[in-house]
This record gives sequence, C-alpha cells and structure tokens, in this order.
Amino acid sequence: MISVSQENPMTVTHRFPCRVYYEDTDAGGIVYHANYLRFTERARTEFLREHGIHQHTLAQEHGVLFVVAKCSMTYIAPAHLDDWLEVLTSVHSKSPLRLILTQDIVRTRQKIFTSLVTLACINTSGRACPLPACINKIIQN
Repeated sequence: MISVSQENPMTVTHRFPCRVYYEDTDAGGIVYHANYLRFTERARTEFLREHGIHQHTLAQEHGVLFVVAKCSMTYIAPAHLDDWLEVLTSVHSKSPLRLILTQDIVRTRQKIFTSLVTLACINTSGRACPLPACINKIIQN
C-alpha cells in the first residue's frame, strides 16, 4: 500500500505489513537482529512490485540489478513474537547510479527500527550502470 507521508506531504511512503513469526525470533521471543533486514528487503521488493517493476524483469529486460552498497541501521526497541509490524519505505534521494531509501519499522505507530539503505544499480556483469528509465519514472525527486 502506498500513502502520502503526514510529516512531509510531498513524500510518498510505501507501507508493507508483516507479522513476527516464531522463526523470526530468538529463544527469548525477541526478533533476531538480522531479521529486520529481511523485513526491509521484502518491503523494498513490494515497493517496486506495486509500481509494476519486478526484480527478475529488471534483470531480464533491462540487464540491471540492485545491490545493497551501504546500510546504516538503528535498533530502537525490540519486536516480539506475534507483533504486527509495518515497514515504511520512502525515497530519501537518488543519483544516476544509486537509489537511497529510508526504511522504518513501526509497531502500533511507534518506530522500533530505522535504516538508510543505498542501492547501487549494476549490470549483469557487476559494473555500475545508470538507473533504468522505469525506476526514474516512478521516482520523481
């Protein structure tokens, strides 16, 4: 689901809901730290999919892939077994070769995790290349 940010009405935010399952937690029922990255990865995929862009299509038709070049994360509060979470994805900025996203995980309107993810666009040979037109079309900032 895509909505307009209430903090900045010009920022479009994608919302990805997810439930915390037993497999996401450690022995104490708290989400294992690496699984926050899994939640945000799924949200990025759905962000693109909601715009009609599929990862395999990018590779097959445009010859490009996204790779995480940089990721900074802050854990604010733990998520627990059976929590209902939302991953909020917004475009922070972009360059001809990179897309930088802000991704927050919230639980009942409380931010519990935040990240800034830099995605580099590479060709199938692994070299940096420009973002394809289909990405530039959906991201106007």
